[in-house]
Amino acid sequence: MLKSIHTRHNDVFLDMLRSSREAQRVRQSDLAIRLGRDQATISKVERGERRLDVIELLAWLRALDVDFSAFMSELNNRLEGLPIPDAMFRARRVARIRRRDPS
Repeated sequence: MLKSIHTRHNDVFLDMLRSSREAQRVRQSDLAIRLGRDQATISKVERGERRLDVIELLAWLRALDVDFSAFMSELNNRLEGLPIPDAMFRARRVARIRRRDPS
């Protein structure tokens, strides 16, 4: 499976995370305190260097007073129409295999 960290989908997700924090006028350091983490961790997540699992995302959004369901619905709306990363990966792989084996 293609790592989602290297896709347009992840860029949209990270933009939403950052925008949610900024809309609440919360600094990275303040969010870090709320989550019991350090500011560097918040920065790494927002830059895409560290991934969040769904439980971490829930805690992140709660710390920002953002509704999880509303966030996911908005994410789904923004991702609508973008090609599915796994399908793009498979298409590239099939094309590479066909180039190697012209039979």
